[in-house]
Amino acid sequence: MTEETPGLGENAEKPDVPSGATPDDAAPKAAEPSTEEGPAAPAGDTDSKASAQDAGLTAQLDQVRTALNERTADLQRLQAEYQNYRRRVERDKVTVKEIASANLLSELLPTLDDIGRAREHGELVGGFKSVAEALETVVAKMGLQQFGKEGEPFDPTIHEALMHSYAPDVTETTCVAILQPGYRIGERTIRPARVAVAEPQPGAQTVKGDESSAAADSSSADEAKDKETGGPDEG
Repeated sequence: MTEETPGLGENAEKPDVPSGATPDDAAPKAAEPSTEEGPAAPAGDTDSKASAQDAGLTAQLDQVRTALNERTADLQRLQAEYQNYRRRVERDKVTVKEIASANLLSELLPTLDDIGRAREHGELVGGFKSVAEALETVVAKMGLQQFGKEGEPFDPTIHEALMHSYAPDVTETTCVAILQPGYRIGERTIRPARVAVAEPQPGAQTVKGDESSAAADSSSADEAKDKETGGPDEG
C-alpha cells in the first residue's frame, strides 16, 4: 500500500494557463530594469546657449584688445615725450654752458687785446710772456677763436667797420686793417672784428673801360690804314 504525497497526485491543482499559451508563459518573469529616461533637451536650446557663450567670450576679447591698444598707445606717447624731454635738456645744458663760457671770456677780451698789442710792440717778454701764453692756451681750450684778417672781404655779420676809404686796387669792399680782432665760440660771435675797410675807387671801372675802348679804336684805325696802303711797309 502506497501513500500519495499531497499535491503530487493526479488530483493536484495546476496553475491556470490560458489556452494556446506555452508553459514558459506560465513561469513568472523576472523584473527587468527600466531603461526609460527623462525627456531629452531640444537640440535648438543647446546650440543657442553655445552661441551665446561664444558671443560673450568674443565681446570680452574685443574689450581686452581695445584696452591693450590704448595702454600701448599711452606707453608710446610717454616714451616719445621722454625722448623729447631728454633732447631738450641736453640742448639746454649745451646752451647754458656756451652762455656761461661766453660771459666769462667776454670779461677777458680786454686783457687779450693788451696781450696782442704788447706782442706787436715786442714787449711780450720774460714772465709776462709765459703768463700771457698760458692764458691764451686756457681760453683756446674753452673754445675761444680769434678771427679777422687783412685782405678778406667785408662781412657786416662778423665785421664792424670803424674807418672807410677808397682804393684803386680793390674790386669789392675789403678789410684793409684790423683794429681789434673778433672772437667767437663755435657759431656764437662774442665780439665782431673792428676793421678799416676800403671800397673800389669811384669811376675806376669807367676809366678802364674808356682806355680799353680807345685801344680798340686805335687798333681798328691801324688796320684800316694798312689795308689802304697795301699792308705794312716791308724792308
